[in-house]
Amino acid sequence: MKAVILGGGEGTRLKPITSSIPKPMIPLAGKPLLEHNILGLKNAGIHEILIIVGYKKELIKDYFDDGQKFSVNIDYITQEEYRGTAHATGYAKEFVKDDTFLMMYGDIFIDHGVFKEIINKFEESKADGLISLLEVDNPQNYGIISLDSEDYVKEIIEKPSLDRDVGNLANAGIYIFPSLIFDAIDKTKLSKRNEYELTDSIEILINNFAKKIIGYIMKDIYWNDIGLPWQLLEVNEYILSTLKQKIEGTIEENVIIKGDVYIGEGTIIKSGSYLRGPCYIGQKCIIGPNAFIRPNSSIQNNCHIGMSEIKNSIILSNTNIPHFNYIGDSIICDNVNLGAGTKIANLRFDNKTVKVSVKGKLIDSPRKKLGAIIGANVKTGINVSIMCGKKIGENARIGPHTLVLEDVPKDALYYHDPNNGIIKKELK
Repeated sequence: MKAVILGGGEGTRLKPITSSIPKPMIPLAGKPLLEHNILGLKNAGIHEILIIVGYKKELIKDYFDDGQKFSVNIDYITQEEYRGTAHATGYAKEFVKDDTFLMMYGDIFIDHGVFKEIINKFEESKADGLISLLEVDNPQNYGIISLDSEDYVKEIIEKPSLDRDVGNLANAGIYIFPSLIFDAIDKTKLSKRNEYELTDSIEILINNFAKKIIGYIMKDIYWNDIGLPWQLLEVNEYILSTLKQKIEGTIEENVIIKGDVYIGEGTIIKSGSYLRGPCYIGQKCIIGPNAFIRPNSSIQNNCHIGMSEIKNSIILSNTNIPHFNYIGDSIICDNVNLGAGTKIANLRFDNKTVKVSVKGKLIDSPRKKLGAIIGANVKTGINVSIMCGKKIGENARIGPHTLVLEDVPKDALYYHDPNNGIIKKELK
């Protein structure tokens, strides 16, 4: 069986993280999200994979190349227009030919073992196709699938109103389709969102072509669609919970390591540092002296963490957090440099959940502890304080002794003037 992965989207709700990298390439515990899924497909016996690419496609193609270093064969097709999931799936027609194939969204994270379970369920059922499902507590936020008494798809309802009793089985974004799905896509009309929706194509496959699509309800597995920034912290925590200790770097004297900690090749843990697992530290990092790395921290390659504290955070490559910094429950992108004394708040005084602005709307996260989301190439001066839930756009500069109480746009200079308060300028 072949696999098709939709990986062309921009991931706008995750900005500023996705301003510099596409969502499928966000690294979690040393591997891009997409790599975790490709390894899962390989373990299920799938070795022929097509990735539909688009936004920042070269980052995906340069990393995975032809797939040989992962013991799979990878092809690519560029999505020239973004006109919905059915339109994106249609690009795979020549790759699939007349075969049955597995299709998935490239920006979800799921337990590796699920792919094998899905394939086994499909083969045992003798159905024409399969759609993976999850039981959810808030069906109004998902596409909900209604099944008949034999577990075949009966109806698909997109984000049903609370007064509709249509069940709580949400579409989990992994499918098995016959090649006839491409004929159904050709018959699919634009939706109210002005897109060609894959769920509409599935209904055409069922109603117009009389194909039976089995619903597979996944139980006791981890799944996350990573639609919002704090969900990256959730997935990171889950991946680190499965981590096994491995130390390939250099550990100086008077270093304490407790729990499962991964330390990559060429990394130096300097004297006086305290590491509590689970945590991941990549290659060629310098940690310490006297650094405190707390559980569920994931630090990528070529980072310098000095006499600072990191807790439950994701730090991307080439970032420097060297002097008296505190980073908690935060996501820090590539090539960030935090000035001495820069600290991030991660807890409100009233202990209420932290709100975050997403695409211009203030969203209430479910987290009582949530720090900042800092884009690539940001630099802060000394003694900067960043309040919880704030975003700092890529390439921004925060002046010394500045209290950041609002989101800072990309390419901005943001600083405190003792006489005139906060000054905001666009960097040329």
